[in-house]
Amino acid sequence: MSQAEPDGPLDEVVGYVLKRAAAALRTRMDAELRPLGLTVPQYACLEVLARQPGLSNAELARAVFVSRQSMNLVLRGLQDRGLVARPASTPHGRALPSRLTPPGREQLRAASTLVKSVEQRMLTPLSTAAQDRLRRDLTVCADALAEPRSAGES
Repeated sequence: MSQAEPDGPLDEVVGYVLKRAAAALRTRMDAELRPLGLTVPQYACLEVLARQPGLSNAELARAVFVSRQSMNLVLRGLQDRGLVARPASTPHGRALPSRLTPPGREQLRAASTLVKSVEQRMLTPLSTAAQDRLRRDLTVCADALAEPRSAGES
């Protein structure tokens, strides 16, 4: 059985280049957030809760791209530090809605400033039009993979 021959240089493979950019972004964000005692998933959780308070563990996990089990650990850590509050019980169902506390909002403000500087560093080589195009193109790519495939597609 023969293996398929690689098609061109690795830096021309879109998936590889995208993963390389994502890894570089994650590494830089980790380094910037570390002095605040935050991980990237914790920061993302705070960011999502600021925009959508009251989300459940499962909803947050989907929004932050981690498993429910991982999100439970993230939330527990944030809750232990007083950055997120969850009720001990809920009158309906099992989902415990989460919300930011005032210290959580303060921590988010500091973290957001750091993350925005990382994004700015990454995007500085691009013109404003190229930055807008990159956002649109990445959204289109993500949406294309999120859509169910039609029966005729291979």
